[in-house]
Amino acid sequence: MMSSVKKDRLGKIIDASFFPLLIFFSLIMLIPVYILVKVSISQPVDVLTQHPTFLIRNFTWDHWIKVLTSGKLWPAFRKSFTVATLTAIFAIIIATPASYVISRLPKKVKYVVILGLFFTRMFPNVGIALPIAVKFLKWNLMDTYIGLVLAHLIEQLPFITWILVGTFEVIPVDLEKSAMIDGASRLRALMSIVIPNAAPGIAVATLFVWLNSWNEFTYALYLSLSENTLPLQVYYYVNRGGFFQTATYATILTIPVAVVTYALQRYLKSDYLGGAIK
Repeated sequence: MMSSVKKDRLGKIIDASFFPLLIFFSLIMLIPVYILVKVSISQPVDVLTQHPTFLIRNFTWDHWIKVLTSGKLWPAFRKSFTVATLTAIFAIIIATPASYVISRLPKKVKYVVILGLFFTRMFPNVGIALPIAVKFLKWNLMDTYIGLVLAHLIEQLPFITWILVGTFEVIPVDLEKSAMIDGASRLRALMSIVIPNAAPGIAVATLFVWLNSWNEFTYALYLSLSENTLPLQVYYYVNRGGFFQTATYATILTIPVAVVTYALQRYLKSDYLGGAIK
């Protein structure tokens, strides 16, 4: 009886604190983004002072116009977008069949394979980027889109494979067997039953790989010589001390992230896959 009363009180406390905590953590995440946007559209008098104002008092588009007309934005944007998109496409093409096979392995073998995937992620990027850059220099892949895509795949393939193995694991093998009993080939069962049910997990994995590649910095620093990516452009202006150009580039860097996340947000529901296989 006492235990039931304590659970009721705990439940009421959780219910009462849910929305205040939700608002609190939402503000913690959104305020830095707001300050970033504010600096990019504020005049220097609002920012370069001992007590910067929280609200925008002197609005200006001057920093955006300088960045948009500088001639340095669009090449960096094109390179970042192309590399991130190609990395996501190649990662899905390579990792999807591999993840399906791993998910159908015996449990002990699967465990060893997954540990092997994570072994490749135990080393920091900065430690392996230099030997990769030396090897790519010999292969004439420096400062090329395909070189940066290959470097990003080294980082992203273990990550996306781990996500997709978990996705395929929750799809019952009986679904495939039922399709094959009805006359479908194994390939037809895979394409008509397994892949459609795994589509939400594949979409989420694609989203994460695209975002990771879009924001990647270390490999881009080693492998880019004449044309920067957008994160390198932000770093360039940070080194120069240009607060307003840095904020403007960083704001532009976040816009495609918001668009892609919004486009795929319906797949981010925790019960999406569970509903698909009922």
